[in-house]
Amino acid sequence: MTVADLPKVELHLHLEGAAPPKFNRGLAKEKALDISGIFAQDGGYAFSDFWHFLKVYEAATGALQTPEDYHRLTLAVLRESAASGVVYSEMFLSPDFCGGRDLSAWREYLKAIEEAAAIAQKTDGIVLKGIVTAIRHFGPDKGRETAVCAAETAGDFLVGFGLAGDEKIGKPKDFAWCFDMAREAGLRLTAHAGEWGGPESVRDAVHDLRVERIGHGVRAIEDPALVDELAEKGIVLEVCPGSNVALGIYPAWRAHPISELRNRGVKVTVSTDDPPFFHTTMAREFDRLADAFDWDEAVFRDINRTAINAAFCDQQKRQDILKRLEP
Repeated sequence: MTVADLPKVELHLHLEGAAPPKFNRGLAKEKALDISGIFAQDGGYAFSDFWHFLKVYEAATGALQTPEDYHRLTLAVLRESAASGVVYSEMFLSPDFCGGRDLSAWREYLKAIEEAAAIAQKTDGIVLKGIVTAIRHFGPDKGRETAVCAAETAGDFLVGFGLAGDEKIGKPKDFAWCFDMAREAGLRLTAHAGEWGGPESVRDAVHDLRVERIGHGVRAIEDPALVDELAEKGIVLEVCPGSNVALGIYPAWRAHPISELRNRGVKVTVSTDDPPFFHTTMAREFDRLADAFDWDEAVFRDINRTAINAAFCDQQKRQDILKRLEP
């Protein structure tokens, strides 16, 4: 068995961002929509930098217009994940794209996604849980509407709340009300930080939003005191190396700080973020990390255990997945 063949846990995956290009092209064709401008000649998604990526991402959601579309998308994405060895996944879901933050509409979209997840669990053995995300560059007022959607639908399937989008717009504290509401509803908390906003964005998310996980968080490496704080508090980083390299945060896999962060006691996990955009899969992430840092099977098993122990599922599901991760 190679490291790419290991059963895997993924904590950082955006549903719309995981849509295979072929799926979006087909859906757009059915609806007579022209979204050809978002694709490159090779058929993949075309973007020049992170901010262009955000625009392409949002344009790609244009063909996703109904709960049934999201049902089909969820099945397609989970099929891809399972083929890469993922046995447990947590996926970011956005009421902004699913019914425009209208609670009644959101319930319908969420039901369709959850039904697809149940089918995928039976057919492909992959377990899915959802994390609602407010979108930072849409502003805190819309974030409050998103938080209400999350709080009203929290439960066995919907287990977390987070913050995504452009880190250079606003501050994490602008969304403190949203995170307080989610926390009171029993949702577990994560936030994107330390990707483009630098180490200070990680510190702000930890202090102002009181999250237990950070999406990306890799720029923390630039602040030794922050690295020590993350290690001491047990804050888990949802690291997406392929995404970071593809977007130019780091010039190469060997320049990525995931290994150094881990060596300094920070809990790191591995995810794909928006895999078709970055030409990656979980199997590819494992392969590239093994090549870059000479990590062996034991390291990846440890990272998978870290991930499932940081997962927002209940304890029984955690124990079930832990059994599937063992040799």
